[in-house]
Amino acid sequence: MKMRFHAFHRLYNDRLAIATKPFNARGAKVKRCPQCQIAQQYCICQYQPDVESNIAVLLLVSDAEILKPSNTGRLILDTVKEGYAYAWSRTEPDSRLLALLSDERYQPIVVFPEDYVDDKSRLLTLEKKHGAIDTAKKPLFIFLDGSWREARRIFRKSPYLDEFPVCSIKPEAISNYVMRKSSIEEHLATAEVASLVFEQFGEAKASKVLDHWFAAFRESYMMSKTRYSIDHTRPDLHKYIAMIGNETSL
Repeated sequence: MKMRFHAFHRLYNDRLAIATKPFNARGAKVKRCPQCQIAQQYCICQYQPDVESNIAVLLLVSDAEILKPSNTGRLILDTVKEGYAYAWSRTEPDSRLLALLSDERYQPIVVFPEDYVDDKSRLLTLEKKHGAIDTAKKPLFIFLDGSWREARRIFRKSPYLDEFPVCSIKPEAISNYVMRKSSIEEHLATAEVASLVFEQFGEAKASKVLDHWFAAFRESYMMSKTRYSIDHTRPDLHKYIAMIGNETSL
């Protein structure tokens, strides 16, 4: 069963079309579903979320991240139907990206750790959130999708983002992301960050669904890795299926 085709899939296909050599990093030998990027025998496409929300999402993706099967930014666009994804370029930002950021229908909000924000007046807190953003507009959450080093570079080298408020998340729990561990333990996967942001902004259903979808993806992804102990009953996938079934019946 095919997934709903979204902006990350288009970005992936565009990048693949201009690749000069095949993707040859860790996990390259696994025969993967081209949409969910899980090993074909564990494909989860038929379970893609179907959630209505009042938010939009923009993924600004580093070139090195686009073809990685372990990328979790795509899970956000599986969950939030109004989503955009563009490859980041320091010198030639996509004209469609710039047009989106200037669209009066949206309130862009950059998601990034506060420790790296020089202008602290840009930071949103629960106390000043409603005064710092235009609540008449739809929130457009901007996630910088790449390795931690790449994300910092995108944040520093994208002057067109400087005018927008910044939402910073300080999670209490350590990341469950075990597919590609950051050298700094507290750094979360992009999808985990998005789930926390959505909860903070009142999108509890999208947050919950994304959290469970991430867990199901992580579990299914890891099943093709021989060095990990695998539970073939796939409890996280079944928890996700049960959860979306309960949500639909409400």
